Amino acid sequence: MHTPSLTQDSGGSRKYPPTRFMGSKEKLLPHIKQVAQALEFHSAADLFSGSGVVAYLFKSMGKQVFTNDHMAMSATFAKAMIENDAHTLTEAEVDELFKINLESDTFVQETFRGLYFPDKENELIDRVRANIRNMRNPYKQAIAMSALIRACIKKRARGIFTYTGNRYDDGRQDLRLSLGDQIRNAANLINQAVFDNEQMNKARRGDAMTWRIKPDLAYLDPPYYSPLSDNEYVRRYHFVEGLAREWKGVDIQWHTKTRKFKSYDTPFRNQHRALKAFDLLFGRLSSSIILLSYSSNSLPTRDQLASLLAVHKKRVEVVEIDHRYSFANQGHKKDSIRNGVKEYLFIGH
Repeated sequence: MHTPSLTQDSGGSRKYPPTRFMGSKEKLLPHIKQVAQALEFHSAADLFSGSGVVAYLFKSMGKQVFTNDHMAMSATFAKAMIENDAHTLTEAEVDELFKINLESDTFVQETFRGLYFPDKENELIDRVRANIRNMRNPYKQAIAMSALIRACIKKRARGIFTYTGNRYDDGRQDLRLSLGDQIRNAANLINQAVFDNEQMNKARRGDAMTWRIKPDLAYLDPPYYSPLSDNEYVRRYHFVEGLAREWKGVDIQWHTKTRKFKSYDTPFRNQHRALKAFDLLFGRLSSSIILLSYSSNSLPTRDQLASLLAVHKKRVEVVEIDHRYSFANQGHKKDSIRNGVKEYLFIGH
């Protein structure tokens, strides 16, 4: 069960769809909002937007929002619900997603047969993919693809693609609903999240290390490096990431059981590279307020990050939040990851 999102517009009627995304800050939004409300800024950039919940929070606060993520699926979410301020899918347009399309290929049916979904659902995924390609409006296209991605995640126990078959099926309702119903439900939730905050917001897919825009506030939530777990988003979400980019330009590892593809390079794979990356980002964002999320079970340490941020900022504050991570942890690592974890919010002025 998800904590209700605080990311509502001024009318209180729109909410960001609950997420099942690794590292999502959904449950930390009240704390992030409290910190953000005490800061003066007009524009905000979320350089590692992930699930999109923090960027949506900034949008709901009336800020001009720029998002970035290396993952195509995350950029698609942001296109649909951050950059998009007016376009939604009509019921007829949702119906069109399920119509037979003679241009449909059989890529999913052939590549992932017997791995994640039954043959009938693989055929439906290929059909929906083809119909999404035919959509002319980029925002409607982003909504439809976001709905398909969300539906596929909902139909997987644990919401990940690191295993094949159904061995983690716990009988939850999400796994009982048809994929078609999941797509329709997701499209409805995404439609409800669309609103105009009267700002020119922009979503980007790219490397955060190449970011050049200088916003009033930069929010950073990079992959956490920890010896207790990995930050391999592609390994967990390769199937839906493939959907978002039509498997173009990826190197599928055909020898693997899951048919995953090679992970994107990131400087946050080890402590040494992460420190260099933070130093570079802090330097490039020295004219912006920096708001950084990080965890106590990750490296660099709190003191290392605070000291590094102080090189580039006159004043550094750290807010500590008691937090538990329990989503998609593995086996014997689970308890060590969950216990005694604090989430840090570093504020550099």
